[in-house]
Amino acid sequence: MAVQGGRRAWLQALFALLITMVSAPVLADEFKVALEPSFPPDRNQQIYQPLLDYLASETGHRFVAVTARNYNFHWRDIRQSSGIDFAFEEAHFTDYRAQRQGFRPLARLAEKTAYALVALPELAEGGMDALVGRRLVSMTSPSLGYALLFEIFTNPIAQPDIRSEAASWRDGVEMIFGGEADAAMVPRFIADMYPNLQIMSTTRDFPGMAFSAAPSVPEDVVVAVREALLKLHQNPDAYQALLEIGSTRFEPASAADYRGHQEMLKGFFGYQ
Repeated sequence: MAVQGGRRAWLQALFALLITMVSAPVLADEFKVALEPSFPPDRNQQIYQPLLDYLASETGHRFVAVTARNYNFHWRDIRQSSGIDFAFEEAHFTDYRAQRQGFRPLARLAEKTAYALVALPELAEGGMDALVGRRLVSMTSPSLGYALLFEIFTNPIAQPDIRSEAASWRDGVEMIFGGEADAAMVPRFIADMYPNLQIMSTTRDFPGMAFSAAPSVPEDVVVAVREALLKLHQNPDAYQALLEIGSTRFEPASAADYRGHQEMLKGFFGYQ
């Protein structure tokens, strides 16, 4: 009888343990999201946190922002494949990760990306030659805006004084108004916000920034993130993050959309 009682107690304990295991909530995984440093790190996280919170609420997982100090460090981190699960980046970085590291673009901003060279009207009236030797600010290399400057200024002996001193793309505009710069390279949507500045040159278009997944991310998480991004514009809080970067919604994306754009990185240190 004692043996049977002990066996019964053991079975009851085992059954209780199994019930606990089945009913316990599934622990959420944590995923690191690399964000382009188009703002200072603290501001970058503030802008994109509603987007990451939205993804968490839709997928049940946790998404942590990873922002480098500037584009130089961002480029270094890309080349080192530093433990990133997702990335939200411009076309040249998206293509590099897709072709070199197996990342999959899941969704992209619906609006194409272009950059504009802006200056005050009195300087802009002199044409591009008026910029030779003048202070032109951009974000650091190899941001897409910085890289595109070399498609605008092709003569090596007739160059502006290009300074990568802007802390954000909007900062470049403020530096013009503050007398710290004569011209600035900024995303086209920012240039359109300042009618008192004149656009001197506009670059070619690129596919919008893409949200990509590393090959290590489980397929069910990839699918959940893609679906969440494609309906993000329906969420008022997360939508504010899109407005801040000049967009209205995500649309489907693939590696083919970005193929060839890593060529913009060829002239920069570390590209092989």
